[in-house]
Amino acid sequence: MAQEKKKNAMNIELPEEVAEGIYSNLAIIAHSQSEFVLDFIRMVPNVPKAKVKSRIIVTPFHIKRLLNALQDNIKKYEDKHGEIKEGKSAQNPFTNMNFTPTAQA
Repeated sequence: MAQEKKKNAMNIELPEEVAEGIYSNLAIIAHSQSEFVLDFIRMVPNVPKAKVKSRIIVTPFHIKRLLNALQDNIKKYEDKHGEIKEGKSAQNPFTNMNFTPTAQA
């Protein structure tokens, strides 16, 4: 079994500038027949223009796997830390920022 894990192991490099991460408080998702496009945006109070900080393009197969991984991780998080509340402000945290997006995730 240990031999099999070694055989299937991936060597993944995480460059320092990527490891820092990018903060996003809004995501817009679009799709075509062959791909999903995820735009991660940072909105700042009293700034009328938001910027896309990162764009990720994936296949429908991969987005489904990502969804399953997110659901699994949310369950593990909530089991450990309690339910993530989706109150009125969580549904649209930007209502008091003078900027209301038309689509969000």
